[in-house]
Amino acid sequence: MKFFADTADITDIQELAETGLLDGVTTNPSLIAKSGRNFLEVVAEIARIVPGPVSAEVVALDHAGMMREAEIVRKIADNIAVKVPLTIDGLKTCKKLTDDGTMVNVTLCFSANQALLAGKAGATFISPFVGRHDDVGFDGMALIADIRHIYDNYDFGTEILVASVRHPIHILEAAKIGADVMTAPPAVIRMLVNHPLTDKGIEGFLKDWAKTGQSIG
Repeated sequence: MKFFADTADITDIQELAETGLLDGVTTNPSLIAKSGRNFLEVVAEIARIVPGPVSAEVVALDHAGMMREAEIVRKIADNIAVKVPLTIDGLKTCKKLTDDGTMVNVTLCFSANQALLAGKAGATFISPFVGRHDDVGFDGMALIADIRHIYDNYDFGTEILVASVRHPIHILEAAKIGADVMTAPPAVIRMLVNHPLTDKGIEGFLKDWAKTGQSIG
């Protein structure tokens, strides 16, 4: 499973990139607004730090407008994935861009039927929002399982990018189902390391080592 960070915070991205475990970054208008920085500048800086796909979202709602914005966005760097909403115009834009060799992330997916359309449109990534799905009384992970089943049936090349990840269990379940990618806030990614028995084990080893009076190096 590929790990993407869902953030526009440069410090967090740099720290995660240094682990060697970060495969890409997803941004959206809300995250860019939170950064307080110029959209094109922050996306360009992220693309320099992370060699993998960096999703940058268009904000136009019509096909022509999306294409105009996509022309600007995809020139930022070779690893930019243009992010479009799952609408008719978004799918039309997706087809046009992917036919031209541009990576496209189709976002705001909340049904398997929507994901089927994105696969047919040639999307590089489909982003089902599991946390938001859970919030309104649906099972976000069941959605991932349905999409995985459909994509396997028809051998779609579209990667399932699990988004709106709220906690480590979302990541675990997505991995068990066979999602291709997950994107999560840096804080959630860091939670994956934590376990009380690991902490207890380190504490015990250090106490025993101190008793030896030795040092390494």
